[in-house]
Amino acid sequence: MAPTPAARDVAIVAFAQSDHRRRTDELSEVELLMPVLHQVLDATGLKTSDIGFTCSGSSDYLAGRAFSFTMALDGVGAWPPISESHVEMDGAWALYEAWVKILTGEADTALVYGYGKSSPGEVRDVLTRQLDPYYVAPLWPDSVALAALQAQALIDAGETDEPALAAVAARSRDAASANSHAQVRGSRPQGDYVVHPLRTGDCPPIGDGAAAVILAAGDRARELCARPAWIRGMDHRIEAHGLGVRDLTDSPSTRLAGERAGAFELPVDTAELHAPFTSQEIVLRKALRLGDDVAVNPSGGALAANPVMAAGLVRLGEAAARIHRGESDRALAHATSGPCLQQNLVAVLEGES
Repeated sequence: MAPTPAARDVAIVAFAQSDHRRRTDELSEVELLMPVLHQVLDATGLKTSDIGFTCSGSSDYLAGRAFSFTMALDGVGAWPPISESHVEMDGAWALYEAWVKILTGEADTALVYGYGKSSPGEVRDVLTRQLDPYYVAPLWPDSVALAALQAQALIDAGETDEPALAAVAARSRDAASANSHAQVRGSRPQGDYVVHPLRTGDCPPIGDGAAAVILAAGDRARELCARPAWIRGMDHRIEAHGLGVRDLTDSPSTRLAGERAGAFELPVDTAELHAPFTSQEIVLRKALRLGDDVAVNPSGGALAANPVMAAGLVRLGEAAARIHRGESDRALAHATSGPCLQQNLVAVLEGES
């Protein structure tokens, strides 16, 4: 159960991200991360010593070594000593931990970051390590093959078709034309099938990137940001591990997380959905009851840039940034982890009038 946000008001007050690129061979994880951390701190005028809690999200599987996050801490700075934590998940879940830390009064500010370099290896194979190690992983069904099973289930159920999926891809990448950080911008042909019924355009780009946000409580948030993005609710839920016992055309965990976060209490005008595949946007829209009046993924979403372990945090940051700029009053942000939308986090953000 998520802590009640009524205990203390917490807001996202700053967001920064790297330019997401197909390869960053010339950069280590620390060199990829440092400019983003400097940018997000500069946006608030804070120094590392002003931050009450630091939390990060990344994957040792991507980095190819154990406890890789300890090296990334060089980007934060070794002095003065910090209160720090790490989750082996997308940075969105690091934000959740930091939110809880502030709600409980153990910190007033928090720095949250996530990063990932997918270019050095075969990310489709790496993600297979998430699967059941006895029955599924030995078959090596990669992430695209599993997403294709979900897409075909949706088509068989009459909930979408290939032209509708192509329209999702075109809309997302057209929106990304205004996003200077996106890896893929502008509509393009759907391309050949990767795994039927998913074509190249239905799948996320593979690339490297990082993102960071700063959270603050109450009046401290108002001091640091002209229009804070207040977190009115946040929750995360998980589906059964076995794909065979799930209905891949629905996402009960997303619906429950949205309900517990307060997504259905008042309408939202913006939704940043972490949908790496076009078919997953169909599932998420239904679970979160999003109509055509909601601007979905105005940043381009994960179809425009999908830095593994940071893409979910980017969704929260993009939603918050629209509130900061006065382009949104109430936004929903979603992050996912695992195959076929296995684990889902939903947050509701709101600006002050």
